[in-house]
Amino acid sequence: MSYELLIIPLAYLLDLVFGDPQWHWHPVRLIGRLIEKLEYKLNTQNMPKKFCGAVLIILVVGATTFCVWGTLRLAKFIHPFFYYGASLLFIYFSLSIKSLAVEAGGVYKDLKSGDIQKARDDLSMIVGRDTKGLDEPEIIRASVETVAESTMDGIVAPLFYAFLGGPVLAWAYKAINTLDSMVGYRSERFIEFGRASALLDGAMSFIPAKITCFLISISSFCYGKDWLNSLKQGSKYFFQGPKINSESTEAAMAGSLKIQLGGVNFYNSAPICKPFIGENFQPLVIEHIQESIQIAYISSALMLILGMTVL
Repeated sequence: MSYELLIIPLAYLLDLVFGDPQWHWHPVRLIGRLIEKLEYKLNTQNMPKKFCGAVLIILVVGATTFCVWGTLRLAKFIHPFFYYGASLLFIYFSLSIKSLAVEAGGVYKDLKSGDIQKARDDLSMIVGRDTKGLDEPEIIRASVETVAESTMDGIVAPLFYAFLGGPVLAWAYKAINTLDSMVGYRSERFIEFGRASALLDGAMSFIPAKITCFLISISSFCYGKDWLNSLKQGSKYFFQGPKINSESTEAAMAGSLKIQLGGVNFYNSAPICKPFIGENFQPLVIEHIQESIQIAYISSALMLILGMTVL
């Protein structure tokens, strides 16, 4: 077997064991700092905001892919061992399987112990919405929605692009996804400037989102949940809503757990109304967070198997 074929499963195992390393020089943090600096300069120019937003994409994605490609070329020039090692680390850094489980699991533990304020604080670390004042059902809803969306953009999509194009393509996706998370909001500051980032992320996430829907449905079958309802709800939202990718994965998760997601979220005190997703078969309970985490784990393993056999 070629060493290249072992890199992705080894990276997957590294993430399962160690999680995403929380250090200052993590590639996502470096990309985030680059976006902050460029956004401050470009978004204050007396030029069309859409044009400046497109320039931001070219600079950020170009710099990211060049750095990854250049590092791999240099490593290969030194010795193939360093090339394989660098490829392994780049793909490992692109995944967030264990980190998602740990962070969402922390919210679950907070609610389990009755510490709702700590649950709000921990939730604020993994969501962009305001968490101050959220009650228990809203915390559960936000947690399950985040697990569903992150199953796609933190696990399935990076694996999908890693199988297609190795570390370079995986990190091109990560750069685009980070751009969307930072400037893709429909706020006054980013409504024009971040539009291109949001659209590009939507395009890049389109196929991984559909794959994630099916993986969540299959995982639901493996986990003893309602896989038929998961498939029904996920397919219903394939082409609906202003952010169809996240809504379709959230719908698949909602169908599996037989709960309803969506509703009003607040971002910087401004309300954003999302359509209700799924059918309200039962009220939200704490265990739904843990169940969504287990489905995410199974989905990640299925994506690895799918990639190794098909892609």
